[in-house]
Amino acid sequence: MDKQKKAKAYWKENIKYVSILLVIWAMVSYGAGIVFKDELNEFRLGGFKLGFWFAQQGAMYVFVILIFIYVRLMNRLDKKYGYDE
Repeated sequence: MDKQKKAKAYWKENIKYVSILLVIWAMVSYGAGIVFKDELNEFRLGGFKLGFWFAQQGAMYVFVILIFIYVRLMNRLDKKYGYDE
């Protein structure tokens, strides 16, 4: 595989990962915190309604977890295409 094709495949896979992770983040922050809050409020987590918890803290925790997932995916992708150090 020549350099240009390799770079193009690398970025295509990178954009796929970023897109998937952004959709997950949007579903958690917007979906769980706003759209489905009434259904989630039937459950409690640490004494707080689950919809409220996601709107206030849960989305941030998921965002941080997604950062670690992205780092892991990118390390694997770098090794796959020979861009690792």
